[in-house]
Amino acid sequence: MRWSNFTAMRKVWIVPLVVFAIFSSQCKKDQNDRVPNVPVDITINISLPSYNALSVTGGFVYVTGGSNGILVYRASEDEFAALDRHCTYDVPEYHRVTVDSTNIIASDQPGCGSGFIITDGSVVRGPAFVPLTRYDATYNATTQLVRIFN
Repeated sequence: MRWSNFTAMRKVWIVPLVVFAIFSSQCKKDQNDRVPNVPVDITINISLPSYNALSVTGGFVYVTGGSNGILVYRASEDEFAALDRHCTYDVPEYHRVTVDSTNIIASDQPGCGSGFIITDGSVVRGPAFVPLTRYDATYNATTQLVRIFN
């Protein structure tokens, strides 16, 4: 009778311990797969020579900020995309994406080789499956100022 009580008690404790172990290891993995949430509030004047590339649709520049730098892309006359350059695969390595020769894809080279479309940060080539972090961007045509924020 005593042995059966011990076996029943052991089963009662083993199941919650296994469930806890699974969830705690998953939380750690999820935490390592997330780009750090960094406050961003940057204003750039695209009439300055250092931002000359943004004077035309399809132009882009890199600016300091975010988790690992920000890629600013001019999508149209009055629309800008602002993406964190921190690759979303193997986040703790702090790999930084750069725009390749196509001027359409930002790649993590020589890191994992993931590729992202610079208009919205969506993944076009893995192993990454999470898009780049996107920041809000507003443009004032009168002042030529682009504000990037979250």
